[in-house]
Amino acid sequence: MAAKEQETQVAVSSSQRLVDFLEDNNLHKKDFAEMIGVTLSYVYSLIDTDVAFSTRTATIERIAVVMGISPYDFPEYKVAVEPKLIDPGIEFLKQKQAQAGMSNLEFIKKFPRQRRCEIVDLWREALPLPLDWNHLSNIAGVLNVGSSEIYPFWRSRIQQYLIAGGFDIISNAGLLNAMFEGAKTYTRA
Repeated sequence: MAAKEQETQVAVSSSQRLVDFLEDNNLHKKDFAEMIGVTLSYVYSLIDTDVAFSTRTATIERIAVVMGISPYDFPEYKVAVEPKLIDPGIEFLKQKQAQAGMSNLEFIKKFPRQRRCEIVDLWREALPLPLDWNHLSNIAGVLNVGSSEIYPFWRSRIQQYLIAGGFDIISNAGLLNAMFEGAKTYTRA
């Protein structure tokens, strides 16, 4: 019976922590649900102290990103089985966010609702730097990062994508260089 009581205490602790965060930040449950990619009713189950808190790794990681804390701060968190992506471009953008003194929540709110969960997944290192220049430049723009600062990270990401798709960058060096010269002009990097 002691294990059941401990499980209930953990659920109350994590649920209450989430309730406090939502209240302290005047964040509507529907907005929060969109940010973490769940339904509104799921958020209600997360904050219900009579229901065990989620043990889904991705959900806890997303909650932690929005809250600006480590997922390890939740006792229910199990180490992710998926490897984390180490993307220098994402790390660069996170550093710019920290330099700007912007919380994760403030940052996420700067994007359209339909993009917020994707931003959370980028920040939890589940997605690589976007290939779409327009989307990437919008993210960089929120952080006042210029095209010339983010372009090298985008170029590297495009090269990775091409190599993974079977593109031989050595034998196609001329084509690749011409493509990037055109892209540099277009992006004003």
